Amino acid sequence: MSGWNPWHGCRKLSEGCRNCYVYRMDGAFQKDASEVRKTGAFDYPIRRKRNGEYTLTPDAGIVYTCFSSDFFLDRADEWRKEAWAMIRSRQDLHFLMITKRIDRFRVSLPEDWADGYEHVTIGTTVENQLMADFRLPIFRELPIRHKMIICEPLLGPIDLSSYLVDGLFEEVIAGGESGNRARICRYEWVTGLRQQCIDAGVAFGFKQTGARFWKEGRLYRIERRYQHSQARKSGLSYRP
Repeated sequence: MSGWNPWHGCRKLSEGCRNCYVYRMDGAFQKDASEVRKTGAFDYPIRRKRNGEYTLTPDAGIVYTCFSSDFFLDRADEWRKEAWAMIRSRQDLHFLMITKRIDRFRVSLPEDWADGYEHVTIGTTVENQLMADFRLPIFRELPIRHKMIICEPLLGPIDLSSYLVDGLFEEVIAGGESGNRARICRYEWVTGLRQQCIDAGVAFGFKQTGARFWKEGRLYRIERRYQHSQARKSGLSYRP
């Protein structure tokens, strides 16, 4: 599990993944999550069955790209062009990648990228106002056709209003932090983001509550298996 494997899997967007996924899974298999190496599944999008058909078919859903690492990790620069080539060859799929290294986006970028590939969506994480004000000005200027803002883990109130007015971002996703050492996510931080999205006509998704969720003066400790379902039941997700 450890190392740089860009292809995490295919599933519906609402199911999502946690930032701690790689550490949790690597720990379960006694792997070193800090190790950076090309894994055996590196060529998965272009693998074919004996009959010549692709193993990964378009009906599998969104291809969650590098969700157990970061696609723009500096120690993976030498392999990124190969990964982009596979993405370019599979225009029948839709690739989603989320990064906190959006400032490294242009490193090893394909020569034919131009304004971006239509079948690629990129999201950048902004866990607090400091990171929003650092990453989003960079993100908004990059040539990417489909952009998302990921406020996860949400660690404080964030004002995105100035970034949403020009319609460059298609969706904002928010969610709390999982794990035994999870920091608190507050209900009003989530609803604040939701209202900003409603005002701007931008889709909003509340993906998960996190392990420690504060609402109306009470701290709720929520088991991992209920964090996504409780977020769905809240009805806070919004589509314009």
